[in-house]
Amino acid sequence: MRLITLQHGGHRRVGRLSGDGQQIELFDCDGSRGAQPIVEALVAGQTLSATRGSVPLAGAKLLAPLPLPRRNLFCVGRNYRAHAKELRDSVFKDNTADTWPIVFTKVPETVVGPDADVLLPGAAISTQIDYEAELAIVIGKGGRNISRADAMRHVFGYTIVNDVTARDVQMRHAQWDLGKSFDSFCPMGPCIVTADELDGNDTRVRCWVNGELRQDARTTDLIFDLPTLIETCSRGITLYPGDLIATGTPAGVGMGMTPPRWLGHGDTVRIEIDGLGVLQNRFVDGGRT
Repeated sequence: MRLITLQHGGHRRVGRLSGDGQQIELFDCDGSRGAQPIVEALVAGQTLSATRGSVPLAGAKLLAPLPLPRRNLFCVGRNYRAHAKELRDSVFKDNTADTWPIVFTKVPETVVGPDADVLLPGAAISTQIDYEAELAIVIGKGGRNISRADAMRHVFGYTIVNDVTARDVQMRHAQWDLGKSFDSFCPMGPCIVTADELDGNDTRVRCWVNGELRQDARTTDLIFDLPTLIETCSRGITLYPGDLIATGTPAGVGMGMTPPRWLGHGDTVRIEIDGLGVLQNRFVDGGRT
């Protein structure tokens, strides 16, 4: 199943993509939290709300499938070896071991949907804005101290995120939350694909900037695989339905180039993950359109 959140009739609605991929079948439920109530209902074993008509996918205004997550997103750094190598003299210089995943968070207000503008904060705040294409896990069944062996049973599905980062802020504060958490710095979408339709442990992640292919890898290249990430994030912390874990980005980010290539006003970032679709966003100066 593919869950989609959209703006329709002046309201936020949630639906599922029809079998032919042409229509969005709208659920008869409150769409203010996007797909969150659907995730919760399915995890609880409830029957899905009856559908209330459908709208064509073509031309629909899609929103992030979880437009306001219930809490901060869990995010993983340095999780592809080639990416860790390209940044070994910067944000990763003090993290050379592969013993534990690096985990940080992004606040819920970072989330925007497909085709939404990402706001550049201005030179007084940051001049080094970077992109990071990532597969994100959507947790289904919650739990604490989830074992690696049981971890995949807790996956509801997957979506795409762009872990946009202000690199100079990230470096300046010697931690990552601030530089990762600017408003609009987590484009998400276009949908949630349930785990029965996608093997997140083996799919392809690609990213283009203004049509130039920058990132291209498979999730089989992860240093810490999906079960390990779920096990790690749940150590002493209860995970809930709808929680998100961004699994890390491949090599090819702007900071890893010589010289670095930062995003500017008018740049477009397109991310495609096999089985999930395309997430595309334009970057604009905060005071401009």
